[in-house]
Amino acid sequence: METQPRPASPYPSTGLLGWLRFGRPEGSAPDEAPAPREDPTRHARRYLIEQIGLFLIDNGLEITQQNLATALSIYSGLNPRLRREVDQLREQGSPITQAWLDRATASEAQGEDASVKKLVHQLEQGIADFSRSTSDARTVTRRYGDALAEHVEQLDASPDPGEIITELANYARSMLERSRKAEAELRHSEQEAASLRRNLDRARRDAEVDFLTGLPNRRAFEVALERQYTEAQAAGDALSVAFCDIDHFKLVNDTHGHEAGDRILCVVAKTLSQISGEKCHIARHGGEEFVMLFRGSTPEEAFAMLDQARIELASRKLVNRRTEQPFGQITFSGGIADVFAHANPRSALAAADEALYRAKEGGRNQIRLAGQAD
Repeated sequence: METQPRPASPYPSTGLLGWLRFGRPEGSAPDEAPAPREDPTRHARRYLIEQIGLFLIDNGLEITQQNLATALSIYSGLNPRLRREVDQLREQGSPITQAWLDRATASEAQGEDASVKKLVHQLEQGIADFSRSTSDARTVTRRYGDALAEHVEQLDASPDPGEIITELANYARSMLERSRKAEAELRHSEQEAASLRRNLDRARRDAEVDFLTGLPNRRAFEVALERQYTEAQAAGDALSVAFCDIDHFKLVNDTHGHEAGDRILCVVAKTLSQISGEKCHIARHGGEEFVMLFRGSTPEEAFAMLDQARIELASRKLVNRRTEQPFGQITFSGGIADVFAHANPRSALAAADEALYRAKEGGRNQIRLAGQAD
């Protein structure tokens, strides 16, 4: 079903700016001349500020530096994990309280562009080398410091060390202090290296997830396809791939707005996810298109599962809870191909895409098999 409606904001249409009384007061007369068209960058910034303000106000959250930063990370795409959790709570009708937000952000993952695999690998290798070298250096420094401390005690215990011995002892004490400081700095560097490794791991995971639907993204699917292709080929398992595309999705956006369109994407994603599992992988390929990989299933078996999902979605009566207007029938079309019937996985994807095109041309709301006669 649709996500829970967000209560109408009692604040001016200028969003957070109006709430802070930076916008034009409600009821004031418009300017004589029409306002110039706002440039896209400025419009995007204004929209982001409105989203942040509504999030805090609608959920009764205090306007603190931490809450503002958290809301920014949610709506700017910096923290897709937290965005998904917030959307799930709204869908369940559960409140977003300060206590929940504090718990959710305790181990907040910072977004990072990890699209360049080679760079990430080099960073990881560098961290590993740095950790080993600093560990070794800290051990050597500690041993040196312990030995130096022992010699200092022996010099202090000498009955008549003399001026030179006294100066040497003072120098040794100074070196001992420096070595202890260096040891502490090396320990801190090791901790930073460990923290960087954890951040890279989180960034890599987030880079493979579509923040809107919570599904793996295209990049993650391509990795899974290559792996499943190799494993299925070695095991002699069937392997089928399917492309799915929401029908008339542009009309949904044009009629109800892009935010409503996002909710429809999530509904379709959830419907398809119900047939996903250990032997079936689903990902958002981009836009309103999804891709699925069926391990151990022939195209005909994959067809039966995917067509059942299509029928289920088409039978639902979805309503835009924000406006109480019905979306009308939401459907998707699909194309399925046998991966091993083609020269390589890329060719199989192209065949599934061609079958999807024929399903669209044939009237939509249907599934076609690659090579199937019209």
